[in-house]
Amino acid sequence: MSRTAPLIPDSLGSAALLTSVAALLRAWLPRQRWFAGKGRPVTDLTLLSATELHPGCLHLLVHAQHGAGAPPSGDCYQLLLGVREFLPPRLVHAYIGRASEGPLAGLMVYDAFRDPGSTGLLLERLRHPGTAGPLRFERDPQVTVPAGLTPRLLDAEQSNSSVVYGDSYILKVFRRIQPGINPDLEVPWALVRQGCTRVPPPVAWFRTSRPREATLGVLQPFLPEATDGWTLALQSLTSGRDFTEEAYELGCATAEVHLALAAAFPSETPSRRQNRELAAAMTERLAATSQSVPELLPYAPGLRAAFDALAELDATRPAQRIHGDFHLGQVLRAGPRWFIIDFEGEPARPLAERRRRQSPVRDVAGMLRSFDYAARSRRPWRPAWARRCRDAYCAGYAAEAGWDPREEPGLLRGYETDRAVYEVLYEARHRPDWLPVPLAAIARLAEPDRTPSGNGPPAPSFSHNA
Repeated sequence: MSRTAPLIPDSLGSAALLTSVAALLRAWLPRQRWFAGKGRPVTDLTLLSATELHPGCLHLLVHAQHGAGAPPSGDCYQLLLGVREFLPPRLVHAYIGRASEGPLAGLMVYDAFRDPGSTGLLLERLRHPGTAGPLRFERDPQVTVPAGLTPRLLDAEQSNSSVVYGDSYILKVFRRIQPGINPDLEVPWALVRQGCTRVPPPVAWFRTSRPREATLGVLQPFLPEATDGWTLALQSLTSGRDFTEEAYELGCATAEVHLALAAAFPSETPSRRQNRELAAAMTERLAATSQSVPELLPYAPGLRAAFDALAELDATRPAQRIHGDFHLGQVLRAGPRWFIIDFEGEPARPLAERRRRQSPVRDVAGMLRSFDYAARSRRPWRPAWARRCRDAYCAGYAAEAGWDPREEPGLLRGYETDRAVYEVLYEARHRPDWLPVPLAAIARLAEPDRTPSGNGPPAPSFSHNA
């Protein structure tokens, strides 16, 4: 860009800047995979924060409102916008539009996360801690990040954006911003202090103090030779190879992390009242989802029975900090070792809820559902593969934790049912072709007197030495 004056002169302020980008963003935001308001137009935009990170690159926090509800309805998004008079061919894919008014009139606006020059300078900010307006860049003083690492944006993610630097580090940038510390910084940092090596440690991070304190991104070591659990499971299914050894070891790794989390954060024993509140929330989600997805309605009575049974349970397992959105896509295997990543929790849920103490059975149920998902994603469906993996995973968990999730059938069924209901809503909204996958589990879980340990007769106990 040839202009040398700041893009955000004090005399103009953020209101004037918004006039340049509002129309462009209203059209562009709904097309992004990380946009939370799918199917809803952006009716209003508020610029909450604007910082010029370097000439021609703006860091914005924008509140997007959907419909006629009064603020704070809608969501806050983190954007990195590049501004140039002429866009080179290498950045055509990042083009958002040309501003027609305001201080950027006549300039081309593009997604700077797709510009290696901008993401490279973002790493420099993290290498040298400091501030830029309301933004604070921090790092672990015991780690030195080398300069000159080549950045590349990963295209696979949906709720966030990640940039890999030279196959050495990965920067996860949160797109939907909520006030408070993000668990994807808080939890790995706490686990590192406990000596847990199952989680890549935070190396650097950045936050904002305006409009409120919030985590914006986290830099961690990248594992270039690692493969995610979902890919490995599908390879097993395609080749006909058994996956129980890996599932057992993954159960051990999960329990190891849960034990470290129990040591790092306070735990509590839920009361009967809290169990009832938990079951009531699950029942409410079921009712809301049944209204949105009519295919769920025939199973609703049986699913409610699972939640009613959960409400009457006496707590036997303390509630603690957990992963919160656990499945095969959240684990990596490098050589013989499993690593656990992405402790952000379900991004659509409030941050306070994601940081809440919960039963570790919720994570176990999420992984059991993931094995079932993998088995259903290949034809012919192989329910026996899923049963063996689920049983092996629980056995590995029990070997490390000292208690077996299968000994909590009411709790496990309740959490697995709640997860399946969530999956039904997600697939109906985003991947309708996948809806039969969670509906198959719904049909099983809605049957009376069924535990979630398998898709048929109970699987035999798994021994690691068998």
